[in-house]
Amino acid sequence: MRFTRKKFCCYVLVLVYCAFSFYAAYNVFFRPPNVSRVHRVVSKKEGGARGSLSFGNELWNPWEEDEKSHKSSHMKVEDNWKDLLNKDSHQEQVQLQVQIWGKAAIGQYLWQHILEGPLEPVDDTAHWREGKLRTGRTEISFITGPAVVPGYFSVEAQNVVLVLNGREETKIYFATQWLQYTQTLVDDHKLQHVAVVLLGNEQCNNNWILPYLKKSGGFVDVLYLVYDSTWINEEDVYQWPLGVATYRNFPIIDPSWSLVHDSRPYLCNFLGTVYGNSSREILMEVIRKEGLDQLCWISPRNEWQPQETNESFKSYHGALLQSDLTLSPVGINTECYRIYEACSYGSVPVVEDVMTQGNCGNSSIDSNAPLQLLKTYGAPFIFIKSWKELPAIINQEKNMSLQEKIHRRKRILEWYRQFRLKLKHKFIGTLEKAFLQKAK
Repeated sequence: MRFTRKKFCCYVLVLVYCAFSFYAAYNVFFRPPNVSRVHRVVSKKEGGARGSLSFGNELWNPWEEDEKSHKSSHMKVEDNWKDLLNKDSHQEQVQLQVQIWGKAAIGQYLWQHILEGPLEPVDDTAHWREGKLRTGRTEISFITGPAVVPGYFSVEAQNVVLVLNGREETKIYFATQWLQYTQTLVDDHKLQHVAVVLLGNEQCNNNWILPYLKKSGGFVDVLYLVYDSTWINEEDVYQWPLGVATYRNFPIIDPSWSLVHDSRPYLCNFLGTVYGNSSREILMEVIRKEGLDQLCWISPRNEWQPQETNESFKSYHGALLQSDLTLSPVGINTECYRIYEACSYGSVPVVEDVMTQGNCGNSSIDSNAPLQLLKTYGAPFIFIKSWKELPAIINQEKNMSLQEKIHRRKRILEWYRQFRLKLKHKFIGTLEKAFLQKAK
């Protein structure tokens, strides 16, 4: 038989397709599934059969990501085959390129937990880490790490999002260094548009950034601000969630069967600092008086510990995993990391719904204050005005069946998933609205 060049190419394409198909089949049927590292650390039981969980008319599968990864290999085979046969195939053209400079820890929550972007290297002690993702017409890159300092890296996009920490004077000093460097790039026409994600002051004293906002004569088009603020207008200033404590290495939790279905030995938990003359002292008094320390995982401390140890990591995650409720008394601000961390484990936050001191707003004027962002998105939490309400809540917990608690866990986990997804769409949408429209 005589082979022509055309026949030879066809045979090569068929062999390549068969090889890819065999590899995909191996991944789907023989590759062991991924198991969450965190669950192997803190879970006491890791049994259970796989299945899907129902949320109203929707199905939610806690192993969806594993199954997607198994199917992705086969999908890649089909995509590669289509590309070989159809040279005219193309994606939607990129219209917006954005680079995120994320020195503050909330940048990692934005990138990995909300935008779900990759980050390399995976070692969180690396001096330089970066990632890139594409969503629709927008391409976003992210850089972070101790080596990322103003003026010492190349600017790869004309649109930038700065992630800054303005919680205290020292942090504000470094934040202004970044803003001044960015302003130089804008003045030199190396940057067109700038947005800022700001971890604000817990008492909402953020006036230092006002001169940098475009409406005040500055160059910042959009501000995403953590903590309640009277500045929020949904036009150029948006409220942003505090999220989990990524600086303490809180990971992304993939829900497992046991996390959702197992009976939990503790009705509630509180692991945290008890500040003098605070409602946390009232909470501890109620716990002791009612004997709730026999029913709940309670571990108070007198001083705040910024750094996580292996022991404290396991203890905290174990408490979230094995408790039905997570008690969240106010600190300097009503919003705290434990609210989002409890959601990650399907433990219902019991939130003290009290406005803290400062300039964050007035609950007598705004019915959604405090925690306006969470309430706007319909957070299914238990809100209380005083910890004296806790004994009645615990009595209700005693009377709930396991099935009722399982249903509630599903609701919390699904709400938190949807919350992050909606914020992702909103973040990208507001950038496209602000940057693309002004570029025309």
